[in-house]
Amino acid sequence: MLRKIMYSAIIKNALRLFFSIFYDSKYLRGKYFDKKRMGWYWCFIGIKSRLWGTNRHIPWPVNPNTIISNPNRIHFDIDNINIFQTPGCYWQNLDADIFIGKDCWVGPNVGIITTNHDVYDPSKHSKGKNVILGDSCWVGMNSVILPGVELGRNTVVGAGSVVTKSFPEGNCVIGGVPAKQIKRL
Repeated sequence: MLRKIMYSAIIKNALRLFFSIFYDSKYLRGKYFDKKRMGWYWCFIGIKSRLWGTNRHIPWPVNPNTIISNPNRIHFDIDNINIFQTPGCYWQNLDADIFIGKDCWVGPNVGIITTNHDVYDPSKHSKGKNVILGDSCWVGMNSVILPGVELGRNTVVGAGSVVTKSFPEGNCVIGGVPAKQIKRL
């Protein structure tokens, strides 16, 4: 048993050393690296886009089909690195921050944006507003979360929803275009 634990530690340290060539080593920790093996798989899959793809500036493993505008303005718990493995997501945060609580889930093709084009001059952007997802939120496939939205703890966003306003009280299911509360949890 001790041999197995030592062998496992040696393998993890070797992987961490190798992948730290491509990613910031502070992101190569947490449950997906220490307790599970998926983190190492995500590192391997993301190398191509890290070297010459759209995600060259992202210091953690990201699905090659995901776009992140500014990694310095996304704040998340290291155990939530799984949310960046979902394909087709768009994290637009050029002018404001995105805060992700613990234990959140994000479905495929979700857009989270902090700024929009100015309605009077589309060549300009309006001032950015932070987006906040509380702990244990789940954002369904093909949803869009617009600037300034705050979702409280345990908020579920139904697939295909457009979230235009905040639901800071949380503990609810929201959905539709524009999203409205469907159910209290």
